[in-house]
Amino acid sequence: MILDAFNLSGKVAIVTGCDTGLGQGMALGLAQAGCDIVSVNRRIPEETAAGVKALGRRFMAIQADLSKQDGINDIVKQVVAGMGRVDILVNNAGTIRREDALTFSEKDWDDVMNLNLKSVFFLSQAVARQFIAQGQGGKIINIASMLSFQGGIRVPSYTASKSGVLGITRLLANEWAQHGINVNAIAPGYMATNNTQQLRDDEQRSKEILDRIPAGRWGKPEDLQGPAVFLASSASDYVNGYTLAVDGGWLAR
Repeated sequence: MILDAFNLSGKVAIVTGCDTGLGQGMALGLAQAGCDIVSVNRRIPEETAAGVKALGRRFMAIQADLSKQDGINDIVKQVVAGMGRVDILVNNAGTIRREDALTFSEKDWDDVMNLNLKSVFFLSQAVARQFIAQGQGGKIINIASMLSFQGGIRVPSYTASKSGVLGITRLLANEWAQHGINVNAIAPGYMATNNTQQLRDDEQRSKEILDRIPAGRWGKPEDLQGPAVFLASSASDYVNGYTLAVDGGWLAR
């Protein structure tokens, strides 16, 4: 039956940045599909943990600063020691800095690129090595953006990083498909999260955005649950290197 292909019972997923917002929504969606969850955050995501456990799934929290790469291999070792294996990686952790390109600082450039792109590559690398050691393939889901397709304004390092996520998703899919590893990305549209609080607080800018979205609303974390479960499951075994826009029709306008 086709619905069986979406069942993630017995699978273990690492979800980075899942204390709030989109990461929390995806973690809970994966847990609803049967997945055990390992969070990687700077702090313990108590609310997410409670939600996953309420669904009867196992939850493990790892505290780490993903803007630094020196602890990435240890993260994978901790997951395997605590959960026995890893089947899915969701690279969701990210940050944004807003400033005119003429005055944008090197620190704001590096802070965003290190977390949004560099950690995505090196955590994917470490997890892919574990997938290969397990001999059963795996699923990697990167979180891209509308700014993987467009330039935006006043977010130069964020645009560069998210354009890079789209490209690295394709590259990794090309190299790792031979190992049974699917690498895809989700590009959320304008979502009601902490990252967009400034935009939503700006009445004129918020109206301009909503007027362009055919769905007529800001997205919600729950809107990513179905796409995340699909890309994490065997239902997407022949989908590789693709970035799926979940944007209420923004790009179609």
